Amino acid sequence: MAAGYLEILRARHAARLLTGTLVGRLPNATAAIALVLFVRAEGGTYSLAGALAAVYGVANAVGQPVLGRLVDLYGQPRVQLPAAVLSALAMAGFAVSGTDPLALAYACVAAAGLFTPPLEGGLRALWPSVLRREEQVHRAYAMDAVAQEVMFTVGPLLVTLCVSLWSAGAALLVLNAVGVLGALSVVVSAPSRAWRSAPREAHWLGALRSRGLLALLGAFLFVGIALGSITVASVPYADEHGGDAVYGWLMAGIGLGALVGGMAYGARQWAGEPARRLQVLVGFLAVCYLPLTLMPGAVAMTLLMVLAGVFLAPAIACAFVLVDRHAPAGTVTEAFSWLVTTFTVGASVGTGLAGPVVERGGALWGFGVPGVAGGVSLLVLLVTGRVLTAPAGRAVVASSSENDPNRAAEPRFSSGDRA
Repeated sequence: MAAGYLEILRARHAARLLTGTLVGRLPNATAAIALVLFVRAEGGTYSLAGALAAVYGVANAVGQPVLGRLVDLYGQPRVQLPAAVLSALAMAGFAVSGTDPLALAYACVAAAGLFTPPLEGGLRALWPSVLRREEQVHRAYAMDAVAQEVMFTVGPLLVTLCVSLWSAGAALLVLNAVGVLGALSVVVSAPSRAWRSAPREAHWLGALRSRGLLALLGAFLFVGIALGSITVASVPYADEHGGDAVYGWLMAGIGLGALVGGMAYGARQWAGEPARRLQVLVGFLAVCYLPLTLMPGAVAMTLLMVLAGVFLAPAIACAFVLVDRHAPAGTVTEAFSWLVTTFTVGASVGTGLAGPVVERGGALWGFGVPGVAGGVSLLVLLVTGRVLTAPAGRAVVASSSENDPNRAAEPRFSSGDRA
């Protein structure tokens, strides 16, 4: 299993780009917990902490596709590093000024989210120039999905470590400074400096003029809803089965499942059409959410959480392949950023939706939400199957770009894939 990943990491620049991207994304991965701990240390309420975290999330969702489009237009170094610096400075301003005045706190947090650099989409745009074989690129997408799970597991631990060693304010400063160093490591690398987007057709919709991409975004909105609802539904369950420690194990379980599933998925080559494979993966994802409604004891429930996460990373990795196929020429970074944004928005919707559901029907109803959301995601993929299986450049773009001669310049692999 590890041999394929080691082959990728041995490729020139690959390990540096992956590590730099993960380090650069630490401020974003840890923002929610860092904001909550800082606001509480300042004497603020959980409501204020939640509101600031929500503002950060909304601003981040808005900024990612916008900055992704700028990367496609002007290159990575001109956008990624300035954005990382501006985001870090805004969060530093919040750490220094605190929650009073409140308007300044909201402005700083919003700016920090808005200018978060689209390093995630940028890395996926770089893989084809670093890894020359198609199967290596697709395996790198799976490795990327696995690495995200590691980052979202390690990140909160780093926050709590910084808080215990120094303070919540210092945690904000340190993690954002480290994030700038990660972004710097990426943008000064040869692949990042040399990368140029393919020629693009001027269109105000950018990547969103692709029907295939819109289908993917619709499906993964509901995958995000499923994950967001699980985080809320797990709270009342944990309260009845052991408290915070059980909640931590449940969240770790779903992350571990995604980690194992992603590693297994990327360890082999997959023949066949990726759109149909995504339907199967999302179908299994939805089915594996259903046993959560059984709500057994804490140990068994943790194992069910592991099962619920197994098909998440493979589904995301397969979606990356389809994003690369369906993104209109010259919009690949923006397209990947839209996927990140949609997933984030879905998770936020899921948390908001699960709250009232849990209040009415308890944890049982709450755990029913991810099963329903997963089913809707599968339905979207089935309904849009013909669009997603269309070869790149054919019946994919809802504009005159279907006849755009510049599409031939897009550095893509053949759609008769081996992912």
